[in-house]
Amino acid sequence: MTALDELMAFQRETEALSQVAGRLGWDQETMMPDGAVDQRAEEHGAMAGVLHARRIDPRIGDWLARAEPADEVSAANLALIRRDFERTAKVPARLATALAQETSRAHRIWAQARAEEDVAAFLPALSRVLDLRREEAACVAGDADPYDALLDDYEPGATAAQLSTMFGALRPRLSELRARILDRPAPPGLAGDFPEAAQLALSQELALAFGYDLNMGRIDKAVHPFSSGSGLDVRITTRTVPADPFNCFYSTIHEVGHAAYEQGIDRAHLLTPVGAGVSMGVHESQSRIYENQLGRSEAFTGWLYGRMRDRFGDIGIANERDFFACVNRVSSGFIRTEADEVQYNLHVLLRFDLERALVAGDLAVTDLEAAWNDRFAADFGFAVDKPSHGVLQDVHWSEGLFGYFPTYSLGNVYAGCLHEALRGAVPDLDAQLARGDTSGATGWLRENVQRFGGLYQPVELIGRAAGRTPDEGPLLSYLETKFGAIYGI
Repeated sequence: MTALDELMAFQRETEALSQVAGRLGWDQETMMPDGAVDQRAEEHGAMAGVLHARRIDPRIGDWLARAEPADEVSAANLALIRRDFERTAKVPARLATALAQETSRAHRIWAQARAEEDVAAFLPALSRVLDLRREEAACVAGDADPYDALLDDYEPGATAAQLSTMFGALRPRLSELRARILDRPAPPGLAGDFPEAAQLALSQELALAFGYDLNMGRIDKAVHPFSSGSGLDVRITTRTVPADPFNCFYSTIHEVGHAAYEQGIDRAHLLTPVGAGVSMGVHESQSRIYENQLGRSEAFTGWLYGRMRDRFGDIGIANERDFFACVNRVSSGFIRTEADEVQYNLHVLLRFDLERALVAGDLAVTDLEAAWNDRFAADFGFAVDKPSHGVLQDVHWSEGLFGYFPTYSLGNVYAGCLHEALRGAVPDLDAQLARGDTSGATGWLRENVQRFGGLYQPVELIGRAAGRTPDEGPLLSYLETKFGAIYGI
């Protein structure tokens, strides 16, 4: 075997173990009994220790020194392995283990605190997680910005300075659009009975309509919907709200976007570094374009209107046009995951600014709730009424995912660029979506984005697919055109 062969065989085992570790997380969110928290924390820590040891195995350095890439794919795999090897070597094994253990415990502490509206109960756990992530960032960053070191985990090549410029261009136009819309009469809302079983049945129909392969996946319920896994085992979760079936349907479509990305990667890349999504921003571009530009389009909602009437009978909406406005209704709310397209990124930008301040030490954990509430009132014009609608609503910080939030808005920007290109490539897209047929759109995304996995860096991948350097322009134009028409502004 050549050095490249030996390295890739070793890496394949590491990738497989990483998938097993991910399955522990899926189980914790969906099936694990409450009493298993402490044992699961040890299990997470043990797996983190094993993976850390493998990722800094001295043989990797030797193989990398001797390996010769045979083609573009092997060159990309070598680059990704080198990046991971060099980064992981900077983080002590005891820190990697401690992070896995602490975040596993903190997740359940957060969930309990959220249920009991008790911020104080969560803050000690959050402080421990933050301290560990700061220590990790310091190990990796050296003299550079520690936040950039964390961001690079999720969006290779991105920096906080670059994103701040992009988000600075987004925020004023989104705020202005929001204000103009909220000054107009709101479209009618749904009315009727939406049993959970019927919601889940239509949710599965939607997953299949968007190309989710249930032979290699499954749909379960979770408090916070997510997607997990890659390759031949990609699982999603959704949730149900009795009076709001859209919560279930669009959570499902969103997570199918993530899952379809992983299922759509070329099978030749299975269990290699290239065989997974290249970044969370690109991942989010898939989930958001599935959910919004496709799933909330006037054409597709016309089809969904018929399916909802078939499932639920009278839903209080007179026609397809009113249903389209209902699906895209802009209204004041607290929850990021339930926010409309106009306001969603404003929620993300709030978190981006707060977590940067936390990592930098400019904001104390004890002051986080007050800072959140003050910023929310300034951005949205009303006060947070309870912690589960405020600082406790998201799972991310309990899991140590500092640097993750900005990828949500970056994914929206990427989705705007991809949607612009998709419209040009599939001129009869609306006619297809009106029949509930997403294959033209999802096929284009698979061919131009998903199948490559991690072969190209994020900006290069989106640039190749969209035919332009990614920027916020297409997203803002799409939102202003769509909601301008709905609200007559």
